Amino acid sequence: MTLVETVRRFNRSYTQRIGALEESFLGTGRPLGASRLLFEVGPDGAAVRELRERLDLDSGYLTRLLSRLSDDGLVEVRPDPADRRRRIVRLTAVGRTAYRELDERSEQKARTLLEPLTERQRARLDEALGTADLLIRAATVHLRVVDPVSEAATAALGEYYAELDRRFSGGFVPDPPQHGADALRAPGGAFVVATSDGVPVACGGVRRLDAATGEIKRMWVAASWRGAGLGTRLLRRLESEALSLGCSRIVLDTNGALTEAITMYGRAGYREIAPYSQDNPYAELFFEKPLG
Repeated sequence: MTLVETVRRFNRSYTQRIGALEESFLGTGRPLGASRLLFEVGPDGAAVRELRERLDLDSGYLTRLLSRLSDDGLVEVRPDPADRRRRIVRLTAVGRTAYRELDERSEQKARTLLEPLTERQRARLDEALGTADLLIRAATVHLRVVDPVSEAATAALGEYYAELDRRFSGGFVPDPPQHGADALRAPGGAFVVATSDGVPVACGGVRRLDAATGEIKRMWVAASWRGAGLGTRLLRRLESEALSLGCSRIVLDTNGALTEAITMYGRAGYREIAPYSQDNPYAELFFEKPLG
C-alpha cells in the first residue's frame, strides 16, 4: 500500500468513527463545520480574520457558518471597539452552554474510542498521533512574504529574539524593529513567515548584498516544530526568493550555540567560509552556498 493510499484510508476510517459524516455532529444538531467554528470561537471570543486564518476557510463559507450560528442565537458578531475595521465574534449565553456541551461530548467520544485499548496500545497511539499531527501540520503550513514589521512578522521575531536571549551565554539585545527592515522588503529583499492554524511558527528574511549575493537573516523555527522538516522547507523558500532577486550565491552568519541550525545548513549544502561582515556582534560562524 502506498503512502497516499494509507492517508486516504486513515481519513475515511477516522472521519467515520468520530461522527464527522453525521449531519448532527455528536448529537448537537449541527454539522461538523459549524460545531468546529463554535469551538474555535470559545469562551474568549475571536476576531473574524483570526478564525479565517486559523481554520483556513474561504471568506464566503465562514460568513455562512457565522450566519448560521448567529441565527441559532449562539454567537454575536460586532465591530471591535479598539479597531472598528475588525469584527469580533463572541458566544452568547446560549452559545456558552452549547460550547460546554460540545466540549464534554468531544471528550467522551475520545474516551470511548480509547477504552478498548490496552495501556501499551494507548501509548503507541499517543506517539503515532502526535507524530502524524506534527507532520500533517508541517505539510500544510502557509509560507507567505509579509512586511518585516507586520503583526505576524513581529510576533515571530519576538519569539526568535526571546530564544536567542535564553541560549546565548551573554543574552541577546535585538535591534529596534525598524532597523534593517527596508532591506528585507522588495525590491531588494523579502521576509517570509510560516503560519499554522493562524499562528506564526517560523520566519526568515533574505536581502541582496550585491548584484550576485543574497544574505539570509533572522531565520527561526519554533522549538516544537523542529524535526518536522519545516526549517529545510523555509530555507529552500528563502533561497528561491534570493534567486528571484537575481542572486547566484547565498550567505549567512550564525552563533555557535544554534547547533540545530548549523546541522541543517550543512545538510542543505552550505559550507563554512571566512567572515564576510562585522555587522553582527553575535555572529561566530559564516556559511555560503551557490544557487541555481
